[in-house]
Amino acid sequence: MDLRSELLKSIWYGFTALDLEKSGKVSKSQLKVLSHNLCTVLAIPHDPVALEEHFRDDDDGPVSSQGYMPYLNKYILDKVIEGSFDKENVDELCWTLTAKKNYQPDRNSSTLLPERDAFRLWCLFNFLSEDKYPLVMVPDEVEYLLKKVCMSMSIEFNYVELEDFFSQDSVQQSGITVWVFLEMMNSGKITRGIDKSIVSMAIEEVYREIVGDVLKEGYLWKKGQLRRNWKERWFTLRPSNLAYYTGEDRKDCQGNIALDGNCCVEVLPDRDGKRCMFCLKTLSKTYEMSASDTKQRQEWTTAIQTAIRLHTEGKTSLHKDLKLKRREQREQREKRRQAKEEELQRLRALQEERERKLAELELLKEAQKQAQTLLEQDEQRRRQQHEQLQKALEVQLREAEEARVSMQAEMALKEEEAERQRKRIQELEEMQKRLEEALQQEIKARLDEEAFRYAQAGLLAEEEEKMKALMALQEEQEEYILKTQREKQELKQEMEAKTRALDEAQRQLEEVRANRHRVDQDVVAAQRKLRQASTNVKHWNVQMNRLMRPIGPGGTYHSHLTNIISSFNLLTTTLSPVLHFALYSIQMTVIPELFVLSTKFKQHPKAEILSFLTLYNTLWQRCGDSITSRKELLQWLPHRLKNAWK
Repeated sequence: MDLRSELLKSIWYGFTALDLEKSGKVSKSQLKVLSHNLCTVLAIPHDPVALEEHFRDDDDGPVSSQGYMPYLNKYILDKVIEGSFDKENVDELCWTLTAKKNYQPDRNSSTLLPERDAFRLWCLFNFLSEDKYPLVMVPDEVEYLLKKVCMSMSIEFNYVELEDFFSQDSVQQSGITVWVFLEMMNSGKITRGIDKSIVSMAIEEVYREIVGDVLKEGYLWKKGQLRRNWKERWFTLRPSNLAYYTGEDRKDCQGNIALDGNCCVEVLPDRDGKRCMFCLKTLSKTYEMSASDTKQRQEWTTAIQTAIRLHTEGKTSLHKDLKLKRREQREQREKRRQAKEEELQRLRALQEERERKLAELELLKEAQKQAQTLLEQDEQRRRQQHEQLQKALEVQLREAEEARVSMQAEMALKEEEAERQRKRIQELEEMQKRLEEALQQEIKARLDEEAFRYAQAGLLAEEEEKMKALMALQEEQEEYILKTQREKQELKQEMEAKTRALDEAQRQLEEVRANRHRVDQDVVAAQRKLRQASTNVKHWNVQMNRLMRPIGPGGTYHSHLTNIISSFNLLTTTLSPVLHFALYSIQMTVIPELFVLSTKFKQHPKAEILSFLTLYNTLWQRCGDSITSRKELLQWLPHRLKNAWK
């Protein structure tokens, strides 16, 4: 398990702690704070813009763990340098986030562990948990950790109290979560009757051994390199080095001995008043040390040799190696257990097959006994018949003495009958042989039938799979039929709407036809009035000619406009309603324009305007009875007059 995997386990708890709704997603504002804190404890520069740039295309809402992983790997974990930070600070940050949400023990319990011990147990759980999410610990690893803690407290691990807990199906199948583990530790099943300070010391010792990679630590006497005097130092052995301090608190480090493949440890004889001596040789120096007793010297030399071996093998942690070995052993045990179960199942199947065959043999034996009984009965009947024949022959012999000729004839008949009986016996023997052969064939047929039955079971399983696929296709077809029915219903509604629209259009068409008929009648009336008004054309032309006279310098423009308006009024009294509307439109559009222009110009080309009016009259008469042409003329004249005025 590398450093990245260890960090990811702690960060996973921090991420899930921010997921308050348990939806698998966290808001980007919370991820910014988490990322900044991670960069701080990991001693790497923080880029506040990187998160926004990374999720630029995902502004819809919160971010899932799968979406956050690429950013975490690229901008944080790839920049981490091993040895440049304290991993315990990372664990404390993630523990602070997740403990607020998930760790809620009974504060009034007398067996409640201190917060620091709970944190160290959480770190131990993460170290020994499986490398899959959500993080769980298998029962074997839990038992291993509890044994280490009990060994540090110098008590024996009592498996009986936790047997019910470990025997649960959920624990055996899915493992134990860290919160269940902490709840079990707070229940006091392990630490009942033990002082809390002893429990804390034991947990700290196990934490330093497993998480801190401390192979061994304790007091040793060390001989100085310059003064050559002996001083007691607190030694801490790790796979890469052997450090020694002035005291057990490890605050004042006096030296650090790097361990590699060139180092070796040797036992020395007692001298200088020191006993249980040994030395650690490196390429440059030799360090002489003295233990309190022979057992401690043996433990220290063995631990130092183990550290040198781990460094030579390229391994950074003893317990990581032990964890991998335990995992391999569990996998091997699981494989052996599965193989054993498969073997038992196979033996069970063979035993059932053997019992079935024995039952079949018993049936065959019973059938053979019945056939033998039938043969014996047939033989007995044959013997009885033979005895009866013999008696009859004796009677016949006695009678033959009286009539030899007839007796000889009868003897010939009896001999023939005896021949037929012998043939019958031979036929019965052949029938017995055929029955035995039939029994053998029946046994073979039963074996073949069993083989066919196994084949038929396979075909039935295959047929069941095909039936499932067929049911899935049938469901898809039903969905498609429902969809087609909905579309058919929508088309039907649309056709009904179009039918209603068509009926409405037909009704409007009828109304238009009726209106057209009324308009035609109005046009006929207008034509009649137009013929009546033709008699007034001369008078209208005279009025127009009078209006077309030029205006003198001393004349008033408004007086001529008044004459134009009066001419329009005169025309409206003599024309038809259609022409009346046209002239009224001209009057309402043209006359105001003339008044506006009169304020800007002293003189205005009224003769040109009146010529347009004359032209309009001529064109109007040419249009005749065409309503469309007259409407176009009404639209054209005001536009033409406005262009002329401009």
